[in-house]
Amino acid sequence: MLHDRLLVEPDPEGERRSKSGILIPATVSVSTRLSWANVVAAGSNVRQVRVGDRVLFDPGDRAEVELDAKVYVLLRERDVHAVYEDAHEGDVTGLYL
Repeated sequence: MLHDRLLVEPDPEGERRSKSGILIPATVSVSTRLSWANVVAAGSNVRQVRVGDRVLFDPGDRAEVELDAKVYVLLRERDVHAVYEDAHEGDVTGLYL
């Protein structure tokens, strides 16, 4: 990976449930919904994201790449909205923005 680029593997998008328990099929698209992905590779100028981190990004700002029959997404570090960490003592959400 070069410069500030990240190669991420998006979570499979399947059916979801609303808070009230309603099943939402995968075919329903929500334009403002952000997606989660796992970082597979990071460029040398990436500062705040590491390989193995789970990141939140806008699926509209993505460039897909297929390697070994798997689909990955190529992002710039600045396109990441949040990074997920396991919750620590006193940290309720486990997210840092």
